[in-house]
Amino acid sequence: MKLIPLPAFQDNYLWVLHDGHRALVVDPGDAQPVLQFLQRDGLQLEAILVTHHHPDHIGGVDALRDATGAKVWGPAREQIPEPLTRLSEGDTVTVLGLTFEVLDVPGHTAGHIAYYCPEVDGAPLLFCGDTLFSGGCGRLFEGTPAQMLSSLDKLAALPGPTRVCCTHEYTLSNLKFARAVEPGNVELIHYSQRCEELRERDLPTLPSTIEQEKRINPFLRTRLPAVAQAARGFDAATPEDDAAVFAAIRQWKNEFR
Repeated sequence: MKLIPLPAFQDNYLWVLHDGHRALVVDPGDAQPVLQFLQRDGLQLEAILVTHHHPDHIGGVDALRDATGAKVWGPAREQIPEPLTRLSEGDTVTVLGLTFEVLDVPGHTAGHIAYYCPEVDGAPLLFCGDTLFSGGCGRLFEGTPAQMLSSLDKLAALPGPTRVCCTHEYTLSNLKFARAVEPGNVELIHYSQRCEELRERDLPTLPSTIEQEKRINPFLRTRLPAVAQAARGFDAATPEDDAAVFAAIRQWKNEFR
């Protein structure tokens, strides 16, 4: 299997997975890059997987379905162009001979889902949309801090080698904030340097891995004393509970420049 992050818009990635003949695409906000890639590599698009309803994730769904006949799967509780098969946690999707487990991960949007496959060419694979980013997490447009924290806990519990295929190249700005939260995190400093080198060569920083994110991502580390202390440095009134610390870190990120 080949895993390809197709750039779109300013900083989106449209993830394509293919076996040399058949392909799936995740969150195609723009059909044109996908159609060009399929034509160039002689691929047949069989499946479109959607994580949530934002336009930069669904804008190309209709055109791709019409052009290729691909089947569409998406969240059960969000407005996604019909026809599609609607999914929620506990459901599975089998495409290209791979079975993806569906996870409910509300927070960024109310009905956001993710797709997890335990084994693709020797390692697990996660398509997580805008829930988890490298070094960050999605803004809370429709969900609560407690919901997003629970969703991130669910993803953090996946096996460490799981490849994290998120849908935006936000890594450098996320890591700048992460260093403000944990300036003494040596792993974070080294990871930032590696990601800066990749971007200087116009290469993607993604996919990351769950084990990497647990070492450097402040939104997966809000229960650590140093991160909780940093949250109270931002907002001294932050209560001593997990969701409140997470909310403070998320608000700090919203305001961070």
